Parts: sequence; C-alpha cells; structure tokens
Amino acid sequence: MDLKDLRNEIDEIDSQLIPLLQRRMGVSKKVAEYKVKNGIPVLNEQREQEILDNVCEKCGEQGEIIKTIFAATMDASRALQHKIIGGGRELRDNINSSLFSGSLSAEGEPVACQGVEGAYSGITANTLFPSSPVLYHKQFEDVFEAVNKGEAKFGIIPVENSTAGSVHESYDLIMKYRFYVVGAYDLKIEHCLCAKPDTKYEDITDVYSHPQALSQCKNFLKNFNFTGINYTNTASAAKLVSDSDKNNIAAICSVDAAKKYGLNVIKRNIQNNNNNRTRFIVISKELIIPDDANKISLIFSLAHKTGSLYRVLGRFSMSGLNLTKLESRPVEDGSFNYYFYADVQGNVRNEETIDLICALSDELPEFEFLGNYNEIG
Repeated sequence: MDLKDLRNEIDEIDSQLIPLLQRRMGVSKKVAEYKVKNGIPVLNEQREQEILDNVCEKCGEQGEIIKTIFAATMDASRALQHKIIGGGRELRDNINSSLFSGSLSAEGEPVACQGVEGAYSGITANTLFPSSPVLYHKQFEDVFEAVNKGEAKFGIIPVENSTAGSVHESYDLIMKYRFYVVGAYDLKIEHCLCAKPDTKYEDITDVYSHPQALSQCKNFLKNFNFTGINYTNTASAAKLVSDSDKNNIAAICSVDAAKKYGLNVIKRNIQNNNNNRTRFIVISKELIIPDDANKISLIFSLAHKTGSLYRVLGRFSMSGLNLTKLESRPVEDGSFNYYFYADVQGNVRNEETIDLICALSDELPEFEFLGNYNEIG
C-alpha cells in the first residue's frame, strides 16, 4: 500500500466521522434547550472528566492523544450551548451599555502619567489628549491611584517595548486594580545620550535612565563601556543630570526631555533597534468601547489541570480570534498560582466574539474583561 492509498483510507474515515460529529452537535443543541428550560448550567466538569478518563482507559497507549480530540469536541459542543443559552448575562449587559460611536476624549479633564515633563508617557498623553492637562506622578501606582480617586479621567501606562519586552510592574498593577483599558498607542522611541553643556563625552562614566531604556540601549552602553544606572524615568534622569554638579554623568532620554532640562544631545538614536516602539495603554474606571475597537484585553485564571491552558486557547482559535499577547503573572498569595493577561484582536460587536467572552466568564475560576479599544500606531 502506497501513500496515496493510505491517504484515501484516511479520507474515507473522515467522511464517516463528519456526519457523526454533526449528529453530536445536533444533540448538544437539544441538551442546551433542555438546560435552558430547567436552569442547568452549561459546564458539568465532573461529567466531562468522567468521559475523558473513560476514553483514555479504552484507547490504551493512544489514550492521551484521543482524549485531547474528545476534549476539543466537548469544547466546541459547550460553545454551541453557551450561544443558545446566552451566558454571561451581567457581562454582556455591561459591554452592550458601554458601546459608543466616536473617538476617545478626556473632554479637557486631566490625564495622569508617570515621570516628569519630557517623559515618553507625557508625549503619548499630549498626543492622545491635546486639550487635557497632564498630571505627572513619581510611581506607576500613583497613576492608578490618581484615576482611582478621580483626580484624572485617564491614566497613561507603558506595558511593553518591541526591544526590551514587557513592563512587568504595569501588568502587576493591572492585575491589582482591574481598571478598564480604553485605548492604546504605539510610540516610536528614539533614545539620545544627553549631558550638561560643560560635560565632555570622554569624561562620561555613568548613564542614568529607566531600566527599560537602559535595556533598549545596552549595545551602545556596552560598546562605550558606560555604566548604566537605573532611575525612575527617562525624563527624571535628564532632570537629575541637569541638577547635578557632577560632570561625569549623562542621561538616556528623549530630545524633548533634553531641551526641557537644558542638556546637550551628544548622540541620537542610540537604541539597539531603529524600529524601537513602546506600547502605552489608557486606563479608566469607566468601560468605553468605540466603534472601531480592534483589540480586546482579558485577565483569567485556570484550574490546575493538564491541558487547561491549551483548551482555553483552542476556544479563541475556534472563534477565529488571534491572540497577540499572553502574559502570566503570579497571584500574590505564595501559592504558585498564576493569572493570565491576554490581548486578542477583535471587536465585541461581533456576535461570535462576545459569545466566547461571556462563555469564558461563566466557565473559568476567575475572568475579567478589561476592555475593547482601538490601538493606534
């Protein structure tokens, strides 16, 4: 028997499987209708596990492989049932009441960011909300608190860089506060080496900046044997250098920050990658979902079971949704449990998308819909 014959045999088996799977989905539909009438939840974990254990036992050495196929079939069946039942009613109502037409606006109210004038966060705030005053704060958590207390309508927070990766502190604060994400902006970052006018290039030994900026410029620092020193913010580092009486220090910051604090730009574009970009998000206590929303952010936790993450990710694939970010962060209880932060391309105005999100909110141990927003840049 050659390969063509073997493939024909597989095709024949598949042709027998298709009507059986269709029949199974038809029965699942009837199950959903029964559950609606009798107030029974969609997910019955005990029954599912019993079926999967039985499959594994019957299939011998192929048990785990075939169990995975059955699990995917169950997930598809459950998705159909959720669609019929219309689960996640509270979340669904909250999402539908937050839809609006138009662009994101602070309506002249203050917006908050971390750092001082000249910081990249401030540049982003001024770009997105040109008619709003910007309130600068020392720490990232201070930005969340400003939004929490109503001192600012929105907060601007960096979450990841195309070179240095995730800003873990930001994700930890997102997990803690659970504010909504209502916008995002990708800012091109061009770092400069800056020092006081009387500082000579050959005298520089120490360079101050935010750890992310130092990481983004590590090749430059290594090649010229500079010592990178962590500071709270790139613009704050520029201010530190300007106020210092030392002549052997410099800052990595933006051109705007250098001008603001009277520093000379000694060398421009010192980042490792010329297409260096930082993604900032806009946080809010109010859920706002614009027409052109193209990114969804979620937080969820999972049961400690083999394949649990695989099965959840499969649900997104089943709905035709692409994940662009998956970040795990520890639950701060010493248990080695984790939250997952996910960014997904999509719009909740799509029926299949909102059905999936509401289904997961019913099924998972913990689930938080953070928002559906437009990512610019």
